[in-house]
Amino acid sequence: MKFGFDIDDTLIDLRKHAFNIYNQKLGKNVPLDQFQKLERVEIHELFDLTDEQGGEMWKSSLEDIYYTDCPVYPNALETLLELDQQGHEIYYITARPKEHGERTKEWMKAQGFPVQDDRFFYGMQDGEKIEIIRRLGLDYYFDDKPDVVNTLLKEENLQVI
Repeated sequence: MKFGFDIDDTLIDLRKHAFNIYNQKLGKNVPLDQFQKLERVEIHELFDLTDEQGGEMWKSSLEDIYYTDCPVYPNALETLLELDQQGHEIYYITARPKEHGERTKEWMKAQGFPVQDDRFFYGMQDGEKIEIIRRLGLDYYFDDKPDVVNTLLKEENLQVI
């Protein structure tokens, strides 16, 4: 079978990791329960930053957010390793910017994820992501973004989680 996975906030807890980095960099102690109540993807409001300041904070923190010790969700790595060992095809399809694609792939490998270079896609908008998923003929696809999930739910031969 063919399995496809988004990375950020699907396999790894990127937003919470970024939240912790923001607390550290800004010398704040915003409680985790405030983070868990957020209804937006963006986290900067918790730190009294405007959208513009939040965008700048995100860009200036990407090195730490993307390439440090972002935690893997419980059982995610073990599940992918087991799927790989059973002979299933595993694809990674992330919207991470192109300039971070190759390094993200290497980071994933360093974390122990079963990554094959020709099964790692990055740097696309949602529409392109959906087209790649369709083209690959995946059996299962896992993502955290409602727009992507809701669009893919219409696909006949694809189970979306």
